[in-house]
Amino acid sequence: MKFFKSISIPFFILLPIIGWAQSYPPPTTLVTVPSAGTLVRGSYAMEMRVQKGGGLTTSLSVGITDRFQFGLSFGSANLIGDDSLVWYPRPEANLKYRLIDETESMPGVSFGLNTQGLGHFNEADSLMRYDVKAMGLYFAGSKNWKTPLGNLGVHAGTNYNFAEVNDGDKDLNYFFGFDIEFNPELSLLLEYNAALNENDMTAKTMSISRGGYLNAAIRWTFVEHLHIEMDFNNLLFDDEKVDYFQRELKITYIEYF
Repeated sequence: MKFFKSISIPFFILLPIIGWAQSYPPPTTLVTVPSAGTLVRGSYAMEMRVQKGGGLTTSLSVGITDRFQFGLSFGSANLIGDDSLVWYPRPEANLKYRLIDETESMPGVSFGLNTQGLGHFNEADSLMRYDVKAMGLYFAGSKNWKTPLGNLGVHAGTNYNFAEVNDGDKDLNYFFGFDIEFNPELSLLLEYNAALNENDMTAKTMSISRGGYLNAAIRWTFVEHLHIEMDFNNLLFDDEKVDYFQRELKITYIEYF
């Protein structure tokens, strides 16, 4: 409590010099968790995520209206390399609808469904889940401000995964994060996924996180519609299971039709 009291005064002193960024569209995702942002009508986003062990996940999302987007994803846990291909069991869905628009006093709020997890899909031991569970059903809120450096976005939400529950853990989960622009090309992203739905029974022995997933990323807008992102995932790794955090590459291309 003393820590929060100590930062509250300078934070509210800074608020008058931080403008509200009403026209700024927040990113649709941070590193792995969703924001309240959606694709605009007539736009589409193609994303490729290169994961550990040669894993590759690709997705395509389309802005159906200014509030609703729909997408599909598919991949393999070891597509790149010389090991046998292990495809994900099915294409996964990603839907999002913005319920409330962001205003000067209120954050934007979206409701969505994302069944795409990260890493290997574990089915040999009947877990039937990804290394990092998918979001499942979620609510996400986002609020943006314009700073002297660029946009600052704060995002938070809650999610419930109804599909990956063979491990016996059906808890409600929470996540939050922020993104900040250093200039029109470079952004820093930081997020925390509490992973409360990964800490019981068999999942406890499999999870490589300790107290949730802390992820960070540097996003470079190479050209106007192309984002190249270097992700540093699971910074709170369990050193009794692994001795490293994960480095991943994400490439996103956004275009209009």
